[in-house]
Amino acid sequence: MRTLVWFSAGAASAVAAKMIFRENPDAIPVYCDTGAEHPDNERFIADCVRWFNRPVEVIKSDRYASTWDVWEKRRYLAGNDGALCTVELKKQPRFAFQRPMDHHVFGYTNDKTDITRFENFKANFPELVSVRAPLIEAGLNKANVLAIIEGAGIQLPVMYRLGFHNNNCIPCPKATSPNYWALVRQEFPAEFERMAKLSRELDVRLTRISDVRIFIDEIPAGWPVNNPIAPACDFMCAMAGMAG
Repeated sequence: MRTLVWFSAGAASAVAAKMIFRENPDAIPVYCDTGAEHPDNERFIADCVRWFNRPVEVIKSDRYASTWDVWEKRRYLAGNDGALCTVELKKQPRFAFQRPMDHHVFGYTNDKTDITRFENFKANFPELVSVRAPLIEAGLNKANVLAIIEGAGIQLPVMYRLGFHNNNCIPCPKATSPNYWALVRQEFPAEFERMAKLSRELDVRLTRISDVRIFIDEIPAGWPVNNPIAPACDFMCAMAGMAG
């Protein structure tokens, strides 16, 4: 039975992986390459390989090269059932790689939203024999894991330093906050314009203001952007043995 640590090139999954390796040196870190993340992720993954002291298994869709490839070929962005890019670039490669008796480890943090996401994940995939979220078990939140990465002497991925709360693809159609899209417009104007054009073509209103769905290019100029999460290493980090 293998233990698979699903490493997203984000701070949370990196810390979750490091914790699991202390328990199980044979655990396998696995990264799904979506073809649409910041180029700095290559540097961060290389730093984590040195921190983990083991290679990261990279898997990728054999049908689509990137998120844009999925959106433009399938003519679909996101809906009530989630985003098609997640299905094609993360779920399908995971299904192909995993085995029935594998143990699965994910980097969900001890934040309210992530706890709900983890509970939903377990409910949606009852066939998985074992699923763990060590950060929730240890009480570590997003601010904690950012501090732990910095404490390990690893520079945080660029996306966090720009103010994004997750190291996701650029852009992520699952995001509905106008603050997120205003930050994309500020930091990645070409990707913003490309998504604005595609969402108009597909008649998909990706964000909302005052509970009204709007197109992202309708967000007023000067709209506030995401504030960065400040790294914070408190007593929970020490209790988890990850401080310093």
